Amino acid sequence: MQALLAWFSLPEVGLGAVFLVSLVSATLLPLGSEPAVYALVSLKPDLFWPTVAVATAGNTLGGAISWWMGRAAHRASDHLRHRAPDSDLPPGAGQAEGRAARWLGRFGPVACLLSWLPVVGDPLCAVAGWLRMPFWPCVGYMAVGKALRYVTMTAALLWMI
Repeated sequence: MQALLAWFSLPEVGLGAVFLVSLVSATLLPLGSEPAVYALVSLKPDLFWPTVAVATAGNTLGGAISWWMGRAAHRASDHLRHRAPDSDLPPGAGQAEGRAARWLGRFGPVACLLSWLPVVGDPLCAVAGWLRMPFWPCVGYMAVGKALRYVTMTAALLWMI
């Protein structure tokens, strides 16, 4: 196990692994990136800022992919609705979309700051795409929220352990 951790701590391997894990964990797949970030930083403390930057970039790219997935899902839904109105849509789907649109409409892309939250953060990025919120402002707010999360959580873990 020690040899595996040492291999992952190599900058050329560790940062790539952190990027990949961070990217995948920001999609709707249930995976956490904090253990990978913490493992690399605890083995190589001088890589704190590069690791946070790489994790933020990967996680933000994953959030952007989720945004595009939401956008594509909306297009597919529109296409299916035009082809067969009132088909297999769940009851109340329009009401739920309306509530989400009103809530996100109040905050706009700034709501993507909350993309770092567990459970709701990743779907929030997809909902922002579904609601056709502007892409680049959403990505910018995602990046800020995710960077603050990585800095805070990694520093707290290093301090506590």
